[in-house]
Amino acid sequence: MMDEGHLVCNHSTNHPSMASTALKGKDKFNYELENTAKVFKDLTGKDMPKFFRPPMGKYSELSLSYTKELGYKTIFWSFAYKDWDINNQPSHDYAKKMIMDRTHSGAIMLLHAVSKTNTEILDDVIKELKAKGYRFASLEELK
Repeated sequence: MMDEGHLVCNHSTNHPSMASTALKGKDKFNYELENTAKVFKDLTGKDMPKFFRPPMGKYSELSLSYTKELGYKTIFWSFAYKDWDINNQPSHDYAKKMIMDRTHSGAIMLLHAVSKTNTEILDDVIKELKAKGYRFASLEELK
């Protein structure tokens, strides 16, 4: 994935509410990010980019502060839709409309890799967005 230009970034080890985890103490909070970064480094030999997307978008001022102390930039998304339920996938037409209608300059799309629908429509979506003049960039380019 990385060889194709994708960033693999931190999303926590156990997918908890980071707002709730922060209330349990800095050590528990830090574990969620530091363990993920360690596993990534052990597997790839590379440092994980310092971007973090809190699971479910749940955060607090304290969790944002802890994230920043670890050197991460917290990243949210411009839009998402219910694509994560592998047993209840949206139709191609619905998914494509959701994506196309919500894309704007600078948009960060939240598309789950477990979605069969996303996998099947992604090539067409990318081609259509490029035809409309959009270009795709990594978070590092958007800094």
